[in-house]
Amino acid sequence: MKQKKNIKSLDQFIHEQYGKKGAPKREKLHNRYESFKLGVLIKQARLEKGMTQEELAEKCGTNKGYISKIENNIKEVRISTLQKIVELGLGGHLQLSIKF
Repeated sequence: MKQKKNIKSLDQFIHEQYGKKGAPKREKLHNRYESFKLGVLIKQARLEKGMTQEELAEKCGTNKGYISKIENNIKEVRISTLQKIVELGLGGHLQLSIKF
């Protein structure tokens, strides 16, 4: 199968469009992606538990609108609130790590 020469990997595309790792534009992209990913993980866990947003919100002491905003990357979540969502709402354990 013949490969087209203008096809780029995702890493190549990001490097060209957003610069090298550490560049402000690339860091902004990375931070936004991490926030998006967090919302997706919460939604996925909620659905695996068979819960609605309203049920999750009630279990962790917030409201459906707030859960929706987190899942849809409209609102950033505080670590203390994330811990409540994961532990009280979903019955899980929140693990954080720092990478250099």
